[in-house]
Amino acid sequence: MNAIRSVALPEDLCAQAERTFHGQFATLEQFLEFILRDLLRDDAARADLAEQSMIEQRLKDLGYL
Repeated sequence: MNAIRSVALPEDLCAQAERTFHGQFATLEQFLEFILRDLLRDDAARADLAEQSMIEQRLKDLGYL
């Protein structure tokens, strides 16, 4: 199991998130975990696209594409 860390957030921000997303997530922690995982997945996808563009450019420079 993963270790758990505590994070301090402004009360008004937490309350607003709970009001806005209540019913979609059982707890604020589940909501925040979902958001963080989604953001990290998007960053990884962008890194993959950047790497793919770099490889395509190298292949073009070498005359393969």
